[in-house]
Amino acid sequence: MKKRALALVMAVMMAATLSGCGSSKPDGGATTAAPAETTTAAEKTTETTAAASEKSENGYELALVTDLGTIDDKSFNQGAWEGMKKYAEENKISYKYYQPQEGTTDSYLETIGLAIEGGAKLVVCPGFLFEEPVFLAQEQYKDVHFILLDGEPHNADYSEFKTEANVMPILFQEDEPGFLAGYAAVKDGYTKLGFLGGMAVPAVIRYGYGFAEGADFAAKEMGIDNVEIMYNYTGAFAATPEAQSMAASWYQNGTEVIFGCGGAVGNSAMAAAEEKSAKVIGVDVDQSYESNTVITSAMKELSVSVYDGVKAFYDNAFPGGKTSIFSAKNNGIGLPMETSKFTKFTQQDYDAIFTQLKDGKIELVQPSKDNNNPTVDLKLEKTKITFVE
Repeated sequence: MKKRALALVMAVMMAATLSGCGSSKPDGGATTAAPAETTTAAEKTTETTAAASEKSENGYELALVTDLGTIDDKSFNQGAWEGMKKYAEENKISYKYYQPQEGTTDSYLETIGLAIEGGAKLVVCPGFLFEEPVFLAQEQYKDVHFILLDGEPHNADYSEFKTEANVMPILFQEDEPGFLAGYAAVKDGYTKLGFLGGMAVPAVIRYGYGFAEGADFAAKEMGIDNVEIMYNYTGAFAATPEAQSMAASWYQNGTEVIFGCGGAVGNSAMAAAEEKSAKVIGVDVDQSYESNTVITSAMKELSVSVYDGVKAFYDNAFPGGKTSIFSAKNNGIGLPMETSKFTKFTQQDYDAIFTQLKDGKIELVQPSKDNNNPTVDLKLEKTKITFVE
């Protein structure tokens, strides 16, 4: 699978689904202890009741430009905001977020300009939809630094990928949280699993492969031979009747828990699980708030990655010009044990397996070129995968 083709397809399909996952109510925040300010491209300042602080003489040094949605979306906006805010408040640095009017490159770029006009030295951009805006902004604002979360800068037709020294792109090792989720599910007593992915893009493929490997790893430890995984890519990142129907049929035939991996595809699994009194594993962020059926989530530690990036900027150690990968080694992934609904899998169990990942004692298989079928790449000992095309 070619990177550019994948990225283009992903951008087209995901733009309408992922960017608006959270709440759409207006809310805002600025810096460290006064009325908050939120700025959009259409209006300069709106006073709100969110916690904030006085801006410095030079304006707001740290800025977050939100993806569509708000900073309480329980997704990329919120995770990025929490990481930036934490560092700012610990170090008494002024900060603020800005909301674009539209989910377009022009609107994002205009809002980035407003943040810089407002004094921003570092702008955080959460989500792959910022890849093209940051590609343009890195040249237009050479004295400003950018953190691009879950993406890499490229031009409009994906013919050029370029990261300047003032940009820190952040990606995640998705197979590791997938592994933890599969491992925990089997350790907790589930042996009939499902992986319902969205489009077969690299991040989704890695999540699925890791999930299967984690389940098999746990099965070997426990000496059981009957772990089964139903496995499918829906081809989109939307919640559809077809995805819900497939999830429902899996549950009807004995599947106990489905890893819903790919934007709103997870909502289809949750809807089916609610009807069948079954379980779901969430993705990217803690999705326990989405449905009581969610027993855990394979998470990207968004706030940790942004906090570390902001800290590096102020430590004069900004890792610009190259992509930073967050994994178990730098606590960039994990399961939300505090909200997980396990009955047998304990915090001690989690700490032990996480440490093995962190120390490099577990090696995960990477998908082979142009392949997304785990039955081809993975040599599992105790786990049978039924790949549904």
